[in-house]
Amino acid sequence: MNDRVTVDIQDGVADVRLVRADKMNALDNAMFAALVETGERLKTEAGLRAVVLSGEGRAFCAGLDMGNFQQMASGERAGGQGTTGSLVTADRTPGGSNRAQQACMVWREIPVPVVGAIHGVAFGGGFQLALGCDLRFVTPDVRLAVLEIKWGLIPDMAGIALMRGLVRDDVARELTWTGRIFNGEEALAMGLATRVCADPRAEALALAREIAGKNPNAIRAGKRLINLMAEADQRTILLEESREQTALIGSANQVEAVTANLQKRTPSFAD
Repeated sequence: MNDRVTVDIQDGVADVRLVRADKMNALDNAMFAALVETGERLKTEAGLRAVVLSGEGRAFCAGLDMGNFQQMASGERAGGQGTTGSLVTADRTPGGSNRAQQACMVWREIPVPVVGAIHGVAFGGGFQLALGCDLRFVTPDVRLAVLEIKWGLIPDMAGIALMRGLVRDDVARELTWTGRIFNGEEALAMGLATRVCADPRAEALALAREIAGKNPNAIRAGKRLINLMAEADQRTILLEESREQTALIGSANQVEAVTANLQKRTPSFAD
């Protein structure tokens, strides 16, 4: 796609890779732009069934580029946001994100499952990018951290909003206030990782292909409902659950799922 992010789509699975390997895929202005552009493109990609997000080289994403910290020390703000005050008044998406936040939130807004394959390090903004994925497969020795406190900051790329449904309140506080580094097994125990595996990208691609073989209407409905779970009250969720199911029952792909199971064959779903 560009010199920061590549996309390869095969059989409905988008293999998205951060390709700034010489900088451990650190987040500079071009990377922020590429992440948002890629995510927005995938929102409307015809025939898309699942996404895998990973990083080339030694790391998933080392966080904010050091050049951006140098800009910050001189009074500028990383991520193209301008001064600290402009973070509040910056243009925002309908979901409420500024550009840096959208680099992470856009993966939740893609209508199909996004599986993150995390290795090496995912620090600060890189960790928040991982949180934007629906699922996170990590290596046992991966190094993760909410590292912003090291620089006198808080996580501001949607990290708090994304941690909210994953970890206990006190865990989020401790990680935010200490910036301590933890590994894949700890992440799994805390609820920040979905699976610990030797080769996260291979397992993520395998799962994405499995998901791609399911009724795409049901997969997308499931993601809409689970996204709603984090922000809506019980009554709203129950109502939307019923609406989604009503739309699915008797639809062509749902009938195909039933027919294929009864006939013991692989289903053939329409996009």
